[in-house]
Amino acid sequence: AGGAYGRIVPMTEPKWLTPVEREAWLALVSVTTLLPAALDSELQVQAKITLFDYTVLAMLSEAPDHILPMSELASRTSSSLSRLSHVVKKLEGRGWVMRSRSAEDARVTIAKLTGEGWDTVVSLAPEHVDSVQKLIFQGLDDRDVAELARIGRKLVGRLNPEHWILR
Repeated sequence: AGGAYGRIVPMTEPKWLTPVEREAWLALVSVTTLLPAALDSELQVQAKITLFDYTVLAMLSEAPDHILPMSELASRTSSSLSRLSHVVKKLEGRGWVMRSRSAEDARVTIAKLTGEGWDTVVSLAPEHVDSVQKLIFQGLDDRDVAELARIGRKLVGRLNPEHWILR
């Protein structure tokens, strides 16, 4: 009797999370849901922007001359180019960002933070940083913060070994 129907195939039990893994997983899922929502709501009230919009502005504000190639900006915002392009178009409409071709390589599109964009980041940053400190760091000691950074880099490395934060 050949074929799979005549054979008994042993069933293996799925590998479940241990209780500690489950607790860590559920905590991580909760943080990744609750934290962006909390920060989004504050930025919506302040400037009618999302956390992702703010992150785009912040990454440009930290770049030399406030300019980044779109591909690098996508990496720094952990975004796809298509999502980033949509958001940059919205930010262009508000006068905060400009896109143009790179002078060095016409195939490369660059994003530049405008003066008005800079002023927006400068006005939003203090309250945003205060929120991040209250929501995350006030409840942690220095060792916790170092562990969070270490674990975060490790997780990012597994998800995207080319991520800019690992360079």
